[in-house]
Amino acid sequence: MRALVCESWREFDDLELKEIAPPPLRPGGVRIAVEGAGVSFATQLVVAGKYQRKPPLPFVPGTEIVGRVIESAPDVPAPLPPGTPVFAALDWGGMAEEAVADAMHVVAIPPGLPLLPAIALPISYPTAAAALLWRARLAPGDWVLVHGAAAGVGLAGVELATALGAKVIARCGAGKRAVPLSRGAAEVLDSAAPFREAVMGATAGQGVQAVLDTLGGATFEESLRCVAEGGTLVTIGFAAGGIPQVPLNLLLLKNIGISGLNWGTYLGWSPGDRRAHYAPRARAIWDQLVGWWQQGQLRPEVHAALPLEAFREAMATVRGRDAIGRVVLLPRQA
Repeated sequence: MRALVCESWREFDDLELKEIAPPPLRPGGVRIAVEGAGVSFATQLVVAGKYQRKPPLPFVPGTEIVGRVIESAPDVPAPLPPGTPVFAALDWGGMAEEAVADAMHVVAIPPGLPLLPAIALPISYPTAAAALLWRARLAPGDWVLVHGAAAGVGLAGVELATALGAKVIARCGAGKRAVPLSRGAAEVLDSAAPFREAVMGATAGQGVQAVLDTLGGATFEESLRCVAEGGTLVTIGFAAGGIPQVPLNLLLLKNIGISGLNWGTYLGWSPGDRRAHYAPRARAIWDQLVGWWQQGQLRPEVHAALPLEAFREAMATVRGRDAIGRVVLLPRQA
């Protein structure tokens, strides 16, 4: 089969497209014909050996896929029939014509829903959902500030907060203003400008009950000053490049909280690998997301779908921060 292969820690553009043997079907596994593999900033870190979790060399990168079931291991309870369209989260191995995922992390795509947009459901949407539901405990009528609101996780956060009945203040590039507005945002702010005054004005001086922070850096402290009494800032990434220091006095004075959300913990990517323990929670949130998608409350979007050999172009699109929704590689396209 064709696959992108990482034989030593390197830049993503230095990966090699090779013919390799398909991965073996392990106990509890499902073999999937991969029709789409997600491309993200994190992929660059993984192949460079800079991610907190390092696959054994050599390996095929790619942690989120869509495709169709080929076969399931004999010990998989209630296996999905061959040909079933699915999305799946993987440890690695997605950027290939075939991949094997743990059955607990494979979800059927209901009839009537398109295959490729589901690439956002293994990781992007549940990251935003877990942050808003489990950490921020967002309630109808709450105000929420979402950074990076035209990108994968941020755009998912706008949609999910709207589905929950919250009011969204979105921040994104000026040229993308229409994107979060089309997903229900009440206010859209230019990410190049300071935002505290605008946020406080929109909320009648009260601030927001939740912040979904994908950026970190200087954005973090300004966001913290936008949180209403009793509210929560959820940090899920540092796309702006800097890991901020926490001014603890603000937490004390404002009775607010900071929480982290690492969806990888629920997939077994953290030390201790508790994927089996967390599988029911992960499945519940995936089922909820699929239900909202069926009801038209979510609109996962693919910005670009490129053949596997165009992997450099795909990553350049991600790096350029121009993508609205997700960028996908098509391993089975000749």
